[in-house]
Amino acid sequence: MFKKNGNKMARNNEVENPAINIIRKGTEIKGDVTCAGDIRIDGVLNGTLSSEGKVVVGQSGVIEGEVTCKNADISGNIKANIVVRELLQLKATANIAGDINTNKLSIEPGANFTGTCNMGSVVKGINNDGRQEKSQQEIEQYA
Repeated sequence: MFKKNGNKMARNNEVENPAINIIRKGTEIKGDVTCAGDIRIDGVLNGTLSSEGKVVVGQSGVIEGEVTCKNADISGNIKANIVVRELLQLKATANIAGDINTNKLSIEPGANFTGTCNMGSVVKGINNDGRQEKSQQEIEQYA
């Protein structure tokens, strides 16, 4: 009923979901951190953080430098410019001092943010004075 394919067994040598990296409370790192997976910061990081996954900064977490990641969930303190490719969540205890570039932003009441924020790309169909523009294709459709 079930057949084995000789010695052809699946190998699990490649890591599809890398382990979560943790910088615990009481740990201070000075320098750049790069990781392929998710990372949680409950300690202090002075430097650049680059992650292909999610960055979580706990309530006791502090980052001073630059942050680049796919998603972020911030509850602690950040004095850095932040670039998030997808969703940035600022929890009620978050304190951010720096510029934010993200696709989507969620801010809970109580979160503090000082800096500029750029979200996604330019919204299509709205001109500078707030009026909705019609595309040439829409105009020709109803002509």
